[in-house]
Amino acid sequence: MTRVAFTMKLKPGFEAEYKRRHDAIWPELSRALSEAGISDYSIFLDPETRILFAVQKLADGNTADALPRHPVVRRWWDHMADIMDTHPDHAPVCRPLREVFHAD
Repeated sequence: MTRVAFTMKLKPGFEAEYKRRHDAIWPELSRALSEAGISDYSIFLDPETRILFAVQKLADGNTADALPRHPVVRRWWDHMADIMDTHPDHAPVCRPLREVFHAD
């Protein structure tokens, strides 16, 4: 099991909408994430900067690298593109973070 973390960014004024959409996350998206070996996935928001901090666990042998080609992930990105910083293909602009400390 590996932990990964990354940041994304919301556009101004969309904090409540981002939470609303994630509170109603599509079951087929949750299933795709789980089937790819992603678990314990959390996203936190810094309201001052609108930076989203995401952390997730990846199972050994996960297929998370294939998710950007999954149709439901592509639809989710299209659904979220109006409220966050994205690339031209609507993939969120993600900045990976390097772990520098961990304690259980």
